[in-house]
Amino acid sequence: MMKKNLLGLVLLLGMGSLNAQTKIKFEEYDLDNGLHVILHEDHSTPIVAVSVLYHVGSKNEKEGRSGFAHFFEHLMFEGSPNIERGEYMELVQSNGGQLNANTSFDRTFYYEILPSNQLELGLWLESERMFHATVDMQGVETQREVVKEEKRLRIDNQPYGSFQEKMFGAAFKDSYYGIPPIGTMEDLNAAEIADFEDFYKTFYAPNNATLSIAGDIDIDQAKEWIAKYFSGIPTGTNEIPRPTEAPAPLASQVIDTVYDNIQLPGVFIGYRSPKQGTKEAYAMDMISTILSDGQSSRLYKSIVDDNQLGLVVQSFPFTLENAGLFITFGLANQGVDLGDFIKAIDDEINTMTQEMISERDYQKIQNKLENQFVSTNGSMAGIAESLANYHVYYGDANLINTEIKEYRKIDREYLLEVAKKYLRPENRVVLYYLPKSEQQ
Repeated sequence: MMKKNLLGLVLLLGMGSLNAQTKIKFEEYDLDNGLHVILHEDHSTPIVAVSVLYHVGSKNEKEGRSGFAHFFEHLMFEGSPNIERGEYMELVQSNGGQLNANTSFDRTFYYEILPSNQLELGLWLESERMFHATVDMQGVETQREVVKEEKRLRIDNQPYGSFQEKMFGAAFKDSYYGIPPIGTMEDLNAAEIADFEDFYKTFYAPNNATLSIAGDIDIDQAKEWIAKYFSGIPTGTNEIPRPTEAPAPLASQVIDTVYDNIQLPGVFIGYRSPKQGTKEAYAMDMISTILSDGQSSRLYKSIVDDNQLGLVVQSFPFTLENAGLFITFGLANQGVDLGDFIKAIDDEINTMTQEMISERDYQKIQNKLENQFVSTNGSMAGIAESLANYHVYYGDANLINTEIKEYRKIDREYLLEVAKKYLRPENRVVLYYLPKSEQQ
């Protein structure tokens, strides 16, 4: 009990106190089977984050088999020949740790945060998942019901919950980004056990994975355990489908109306935008900071504060490996005409495309981004994830130390140029969300 309480206190104190000015040192290497390993040693707190990023998301799925990557996020907790069903979580929690996983269009990510003396446990658990996870009909049927319930709770019965499906379906049409990671229940129900076995064999291989560890570790000991648990896992032999072509651009503005079980009308606007890691993507990130980061931002000040047209309004770049969406959403106040609300949003966005920001605003967003850059790597879990992401998507794990320089390269003239290029009506999808009571 004392061990658990101690770890809980450590986690509450920041899951690893990182000096904001300290360069994050790390080692990286490959095993013979293709597994990429990244190790960061930090003795500031007695915890360790063990993570594995599999380079597979919904964009890698076959037509008619959507939702597989997300489904496997759940299925991979079913166990292995050495781990009983339901035991995975119990092993972590009974040893004072916590765990989770998530899936996106481009990746599947697993992690455990453990007391540092349980590093070997985390490595063993992840090696079991990679080497011989239990993929059988009992697990498939169990997780089908879990995913169905998740879809009901998070999408079907959630106000505005259909937004992602509607937005990405319209913005990317029939491309691999057109269906959200949760997929369709029709595809999951139609899949047979051979489909799941093939997916596991193809994507859950060491040559499609990055093992990233950060925390209170001894590098030499960690390498010994990594060799012990992972070097014997065979390299995957299936060809890994990895689309690289950019989805076709929008031909014109797309407008749709969604009637939902909601009280307040809302709007979701998505502009097709550049893929992650490009100079243009960094510029769009800066533009979103100007528009909606905090109560002094342009959208909030104009629409929520000064004119009281909306309850909330926000913009953010949703960057992907091969494309992106710059999304603005807002909920109008009761009695406000949705047309007036959207016009007010458009006025602020149009200003970004017509007027160069002031030098004062430029310095302000640079400061904000630098603070965000530091805080992202303020925990061992954040460091492990950032190292893996930078390696997989950018080919340079050291961006964890240098990425802020990419923002500093962007001047005010370039921000205006990028805004003009992407924030155009013909380059966007507009979704009007209205209460079902207004449907004719």
